[in-house]
Amino acid sequence: MRSVLLERPGAVAPLDGGEPRVATAVHYGEPMPEQRRLAAGAFVDRSDREIVTVTGGARLEWLHSLTTQHLLGLGVEGSETLLLSPNGHVEQAVTLTDDGSTLWLDVAAGKGGALLDFLLKMRFFTPVEIADVTDSWALVTITGDESLPAPDLIPVPPAKFASADVPARPSARYAVAMNADGGWSRRTDVLGVPTVDRLVPRESLASAAAETGLPVVGTWAYDALRVAALRPDVADFDHKTIPHEIPLLASGVHLDKGCYRGQETVARVHNLGRPPRTLVLLHLDGSEEHLPPPGTEIHSGGRVVGTLGTAVRHHELGPVALGLLRRNVAENPAAELTVGTMNAAVDRA
Repeated sequence: MRSVLLERPGAVAPLDGGEPRVATAVHYGEPMPEQRRLAAGAFVDRSDREIVTVTGGARLEWLHSLTTQHLLGLGVEGSETLLLSPNGHVEQAVTLTDDGSTLWLDVAAGKGGALLDFLLKMRFFTPVEIADVTDSWALVTITGDESLPAPDLIPVPPAKFASADVPARPSARYAVAMNADGGWSRRTDVLGVPTVDRLVPRESLASAAAETGLPVVGTWAYDALRVAALRPDVADFDHKTIPHEIPLLASGVHLDKGCYRGQETVARVHNLGRPPRTLVLLHLDGSEEHLPPPGTEIHSGGRVVGTLGTAVRHHELGPVALGLLRRNVAENPAAELTVGTMNAAVDRA
């Protein structure tokens, strides 16, 4: 399925990655100017996000028992949560919104099927209904909108490393407002500027973009800003990643709640030791025309010391990427890093 906004002049669809369930534009002909527009105020089509709903009076208590977030007492609000393996590895990173009757879960493209399958298997006799509504609803992001209160986010540590040393509480809830079309708006500020996610009927996607009066930009611009803000996506962690290695520990994990799958690992690493790896922002030397793909090995001293995540060309920072590095390497300012044939350095600003 192609987003209707791919029909706009200059729209460029993803060139690889197989056949996505929903194809959205990576840019509309001006990748760098689009980043600057997004930093000031723009509209991003993120309708490739897959959306699952949970309804029923027990929905919050049920999901509370399965995930890392404390969801009891959640009002008409948004939050984040993680689904972990029994060994505490991150399987799903979920952003959620409850509108008072329906819990909306949105995940990265290609992850909705696995989320739906897991939830259906874990329902047992719980009186909840679970559905995939990606074909009916679309998620978009708008920057520059300050109509909703800003979240009181727990900041990433000054050294820009993920850390186990975060308060034993979740991040503040994301403010949510209900829209007239049955969707909602949720302010997250995850791009380092006022950032609002908006759920709209898929059939109204084109009119939703026009009604904002904002320039429409592609997902490359969104990725550039989130990388600069040290905001990981699924390309930035692997099957071995534990929450302490990525900044989502601060926003998606409640460190003082009851049992859930993988809790033993979370508690042990938080209380007894430091995580083996940490997510960092890397500056790449830009010597290659094409940036390396996610999963590329990072080397230092002839050894593999990490894995590359999303690499982008940022309009101010130049070629940058997220990378999962061994903690001792990330904390060593003398470490010399290479990614393929390119030199790399950890951002220490």
